[in-house]
Amino acid sequence: MRIVAVTACPTGIAHTYMAADALVKAAPKYNVQIKVETQGAMGIENQLSPHDIAHADRVLIVSDIEIEQPARFEGTNKIQISIEDVLLNVDNVFLAHCRN
Repeated sequence: MRIVAVTACPTGIAHTYMAADALVKAAPKYNVQIKVETQGAMGIENQLSPHDIAHADRVLIVSDIEIEQPARFEGTNKIQISIEDVLLNVDNVFLAHCRN
């Protein structure tokens, strides 16, 4: 399964990057290929390309705030997840949302 994700938090510092790291570290355990875009204090980093988005089986928006450029994800299999859910139990996120 191919997943793309966007992580963002209100301050754009710690939680944005902690959530991205948790997703990347857990993905191999669930046989998931993942690419994560962060939207933090430094702006958009590791920006997802249109190709990345088009070829993803699922899009995870891991944020409790409005992300930048949300229109890129219209018409995709998009799931909104609280950043806290990823930080507290990333395994539950993969089990609930990242299966074929």
